[in-house]
Amino acid sequence: QVQLVESGGGLVQPGGSLRLSCAASGSIFSPGTMGWYRQAPGKQRDLVAIISSGGSTYYADSVKGRFTISRDNTKNTVYLQMNSLKPEDTAVYYCNIRSGMTYWGKGTLVTVSS
Repeated sequence: QVQLVESGGGLVQPGGSLRLSCAASGSIFSPGTMGWYRQAPGKQRDLVAIISSGGSTYYADSVKGRFTISRDNTKNTVYLQMNSLKPEDTAVYYCNIRSGMTYWGKGTLVTVSS
């Protein structure tokens, strides 16, 4: 009964920026931990960044200094600001929330190419 709606994906040139958003709705009784993961073709789904209900963050080494995760608990929304994008960042990006159980969005494609 929990739905995650993502937006913001698309095509961007190397060095460019994108901002992803994901709003959670439904039977959510606590803020929980929210995060972003990505999956490139032929690879497994990997952690990008997570943020706790209190605002603590963790980033994969590959995105440190370039990506910023944030959240708005009043909207049950998590954001991912992506700067200095590289072709290696090309992937389907998934948001999730862990609040008792874990729920996933459908994914949004980010393509970094000139």
